Amino acid sequence: MKIYISLLLGLFLFAFAGGNIFAQHRKLTIILLRHAEKDLAGDVNNPDPNLSAEGNLRAQRLIEAVRKYQPDAIFSSQFIRTRATAAPLARKNRMMIQIYNHRNLKEIAELAMSGKFKRILIVGHNTTTPALANLLIGQDKYKPLAESEYDKIWVVKIKKKKKQNKVKDKVITY
Repeated sequence: MKIYISLLLGLFLFAFAGGNIFAQHRKLTIILLRHAEKDLAGDVNNPDPNLSAEGNLRAQRLIEAVRKYQPDAIFSSQFIRTRATAAPLARKNRMMIQIYNHRNLKEIAELAMSGKFKRILIVGHNTTTPALANLLIGQDKYKPLAESEYDKIWVVKIKKKKKQNKVKDKVITY
């Protein structure tokens, strides 16, 4: 009987320890986008406007645009327009929007790469989103978006390897 208990305890400990090894996801998908259209009809000096009617519609379309990626975490900068862009998706998936500092892209890149998430969606801005994509892929490939450009989504897929990660990236429109 002691042998069976010892064996069960050993299997349990092995399974528990093994869980930590596999908690670091080997395949990672990072979805990046700029917030939807902002409302410029009000105070032009307002640094934190709401979304426009068109922006609210785009935020709804985001649900379908990222459906196949099934994000398990949503991050947004602290601005109203970025949180409002992510809000319909967060409500539909019953997820909380987590706030990141858009002025510290290295920090959010490290968090995305940490292995805590398998599929992460990050809502940013016309300059920070392409810059974050560049940081993740290790190239200076993407330029800032025009002030009127809101329809791009970057999808960065990373397969973690021991020696070097394999990275694939693409831009889709929605």
